[in-house]
Amino acid sequence: MKKLFKKLHLWLSIPFGLIISIICFSGAALVFETEIMELCYPDRYFVSEVKEKAIPVEELLVAVTKTLPDSVTITGVTISSDPERTYQVTLSKPHRAGVYIDQYTGKIKERYQRAAFFACMMRTHRWLLDSMKPDGGIFWGKLIVGTSTLLFVIILITGLVIGIPKTLKGLKNRLSIAVRKGWRRFWYDLHVAGGMHTLIFLLLMALTGLTWSFSWYRNAFYNVFGIEAQQGGGHGHAPQQQSRQGGQRPRDEQRDGRPEGQGKAFRHWQKVYDRLNEQNPGHKQINLSKGAAGVIFNRFGNQRGSDRYTFDAATGEITEASLYKDQPKSAKIRGWIYSVHVGSWGGLLTRILTFLAAFVGGTLPLTGYYLWIKRSFRKRCLAPK
Repeated sequence: MKKLFKKLHLWLSIPFGLIISIICFSGAALVFETEIMELCYPDRYFVSEVKEKAIPVEELLVAVTKTLPDSVTITGVTISSDPERTYQVTLSKPHRAGVYIDQYTGKIKERYQRAAFFACMMRTHRWLLDSMKPDGGIFWGKLIVGTSTLLFVIILITGLVIGIPKTLKGLKNRLSIAVRKGWRRFWYDLHVAGGMHTLIFLLLMALTGLTWSFSWYRNAFYNVFGIEAQQGGGHGHAPQQQSRQGGQRPRDEQRDGRPEGQGKAFRHWQKVYDRLNEQNPGHKQINLSKGAAGVIFNRFGNQRGSDRYTFDAATGEITEASLYKDQPKSAKIRGWIYSVHVGSWGGLLTRILTFLAAFVGGTLPLTGYYLWIKRSFRKRCLAPK
């Protein structure tokens, strides 16, 4: 049986190993994107001085509106519980664009769009730099990434079967790396021990990542938890998806965000924020948009989970509340999938472990190639002539 698993492990790894390395390395590069950006551009994310009182949200958003072209509107604002962090104003386009503003001085820091490096890493991780075909043709990049990830699961499982020894002493040897027994033994131990130590995290990342690649897998994954999958992609991460933030907005809503209707679209946002801030001590951040708000906490597990509220735009009165604890299982599991995939479910520790696992996962095919080439070369040298 082990011989069969060895062959399966080898012959799946040879054609797909390099792609798996690319997926793992690009994924590792994305784990600490926020921290790296904050380190490189601290003035964008933090205020110069914390004052006793912030400028009302409505005034800040009107100031931002005056700097925007007619084709761009404000779709929301994120207010952190940390008084040193600037307010993040989200824009209708381009995708993931925003403006950071000092809430104490009203100074607009700068427009923000995802850094080219991280945008490239994301497209590489998700689609191997491919793009969805306008004519509905085969999305090869997404298909190759999904297929490689699915086979990576099989490679990991077969590697586990091959690597499990019969004794505890053998297991200790499998989990350790010898550094004084030659290079070949070192690379062998690095391959085996690296795979054993990171197996759980790599399987979690692969199994959750597949929900973005195949609808049939996503449906089956959700069915395991008794959830009916959403049509059209499930998570809202489909390429070129036109969300509420990025889509065409109604004409009257566009006018509300322009100078001729300054403040109308954002009227009572400060009132809503003040009430939610008072009612939710210990929150992480509050998001406001037209008629809706979300309160996010530093909770274990689903880092996207939030208490959701709707409010009357004309009065600022909250009309409906949907607390996270009362939300259906379908709303929670999707956030859990994302949190597990990126490693944020347990805070900084699990993110560090996820980064290390993804990086080591990227080296596994490379060390495997080295061992295979050395073994093949040795067989040729020892073969009778």
